[in-house]
Amino acid sequence: MRFVIVVNPHGGKKKGPRILDKVKPVFEAEGAELSIIETGFASHAQELAGQMDLDNYDGFLAIGGDGTLHEVVNGMLTRKDGRILPIGIIPGGSGNSYMHDLGLTEPLAAAKAIVRGKTRPVDAARVEIDHVVKYAINMVGWGMVTDVGKKAEHYRWLGVSRYTILSLVEILLKKSRAAALVMDDLKVVDEFTFIVACNTIHVGKGMKMAPDARLDDGLIDLVVLRGGIPRARLVQILPKLFDGSHLDEPEVSCHRVSEFSLMPEKNDILNIDGEIVGSTPVKVKMLKHAFHIFA
Repeated sequence: MRFVIVVNPHGGKKKGPRILDKVKPVFEAEGAELSIIETGFASHAQELAGQMDLDNYDGFLAIGGDGTLHEVVNGMLTRKDGRILPIGIIPGGSGNSYMHDLGLTEPLAAAKAIVRGKTRPVDAARVEIDHVVKYAINMVGWGMVTDVGKKAEHYRWLGVSRYTILSLVEILLKKSRAAALVMDDLKVVDEFTFIVACNTIHVGKGMKMAPDARLDDGLIDLVVLRGGIPRARLVQILPKLFDGSHLDEPEVSCHRVSEFSLMPEKNDILNIDGEIVGSTPVKVKMLKHAFHIFA
């Protein structure tokens, strides 16, 4: 077997090269050849997956987290030659939500799964915003969850606790947004606190946002928290996002759909696979078995 593997030599206190050194013996033991490419700039992995000659490789691998997989998938699904290689991720990110769903959160376990050569077909979400198409593998979020993520970028010095602190700030602000939500053939016009469309069970730092989500069913789980909720109830509901019990609350609903559109009264930013990008309105359509992943 021959693989190309991309690694960021500088990100995360040079965590990538250390992980690469750790997993190399797994590939060597099976006689697998690694062509190592160091990324040099943001979205370099996406560019490589989208443009390099892949004819002599059996898989495209990367060391990283959900953001890295997002880049690789966006590159692979936009190739002009239509060639889609199986993708392998060796976890090296901060969240690793996608690999958590696959049960492969340890680098050595992920590497062993790759050299076994077994793959499974998985879905991707086609996301259309600002007349641009992106592909999501994890989630598309709008509302309070996006507000927290946007603010968190400016408070990295607080560490992981910044998400909890900023969530409390948002509860105090208690914003609701009016929007039209179209889910397959059902249209709902209402006030919402947040809407998170999940392809994976886990999002962010261990939140079990969509406990019943599956990577390969051609559907996306739309978790909706309606608007106009008293602050005291928000304080009770939001901590339950970590164990999935929020779905038992009457203010929360979950809809499993193949496509949806969101058209707010006032356009706002989105969270796509952890990145704060674009603007509503947004149209999302699931692509069943869009690519294969080593698992």
